[in-house]
Amino acid sequence: MLRVKGKVCSGRGEGAKFTQLPWAKKQIAKKLGFIPYPGTLNIKTTRDAHELKKLLKKEKTIEILPAKGFFRGKCFKAILMGNLKCAIIVPEIPNYTEDTIEVIAQVNLREKFKIKDGDVIEVKIAI
Repeated sequence: MLRVKGKVCSGRGEGAKFTQLPWAKKQIAKKLGFIPYPGTLNIKTTRDAHELKKLLKKEKTIEILPAKGFFRGKCFKAILMGNLKCAIIVPEIPNYTEDTIEVIAQVNLREKFKIKDGDVIEVKIAI
């Protein structure tokens, strides 16, 4: 398990759109074992972003294959807040920020754990 700490930050709302696309939702359910909540939890990592992305590129991923006109995403199973099964999704979008990871789960993570922007949290990535 790779432990990654970071600060919770707001995104642009793109994660909510992505997680609800029929083809993405279906693949996430089949490959990760849960239907995703509409949205992602963005974490700005405290670890060197370049080093983290390099580590993740070497590892076996769970791929979310896109419909025409969309970009591919790579997923890694993960654990948040000690025991909640979730996943990290790394969109393969040109110029996508390297220092932020996106967490998907079947529940609203902000509500479940009373998380707000600026909170420092840890996610364990299964690699």
